[in-house]
Amino acid sequence: MAYNGGSRSRPSEPRERSSPRPLLNPKEKRVSTPAVKTSTILLPVILAFAIVRAGAEDITSLARAVDQHYNQLRSLEADFTETYHGNGMDRTESGTVWLKKPGKMRWEYRSPREKLFLSDGRDAWFYVPGDKQARKTPVRKLEDLRSPLGLLLGKTRLEKELHPLSFAPDVPPLEPGNVVLRGLPKALADRVSQVLLEVTPGHQIRRIQIDEVDGSVTEYRFRQQRENISVGDDRFRFTPGPDVETITGDLGE
Repeated sequence: MAYNGGSRSRPSEPRERSSPRPLLNPKEKRVSTPAVKTSTILLPVILAFAIVRAGAEDITSLARAVDQHYNQLRSLEADFTETYHGNGMDRTESGTVWLKKPGKMRWEYRSPREKLFLSDGRDAWFYVPGDKQARKTPVRKLEDLRSPLGLLLGKTRLEKELHPLSFAPDVPPLEPGNVVLRGLPKALADRVSQVLLEVTPGHQIRRIQIDEVDGSVTEYRFRQQRENISVGDDRFRFTPGPDVETITGDLGE
């Protein structure tokens, strides 16, 4: 046997083989571009719906808190300022209001002149001291702009009385921290275009603004609110003097 001299050649080391690229399973599907675009479009819509729903829940919670606050009251006394703008007239008046369940109201105007509006829950009266006439009308026929506040001392729901009820972010509150709400009173829908309520963090009504369909605006501001005070029913009764004639019908303020 022939012998080949010299160094013995080393066996070559096996080369690393690259892993074969996995074949795409024909049953598998890639996410298509239109599907990605659809999800991108739907996400803002879902978020917007969630924000609207959250806002609806917030207005409901706030309305219930105001309802609870006023429904637990037996009586209320407050100083008020009333302003009116419309029909070429600007008027500012002030005085004190008393409210008592059920449905009793007494508005004593002191400036710029004295006058009286009251309701005993059955009849409403309007009288200017010194006049020879007093006006009277049944409460069920009363279409007075003060009625939204009086209703809050009865068992009522704000969202029911002012529907639809929403926040009014375009209306600045009188005081920081207060919230302004907007709604439409169903009982005065033919006369009133909107009602604005300013609510304090303590769920008191600080201001009521009534915008009428003819463009006139009446606003009531309340301060020094005193709750559950002792007030007798006789404060809500009116007895005209012997020389005062009673006119039944429109109060004609």
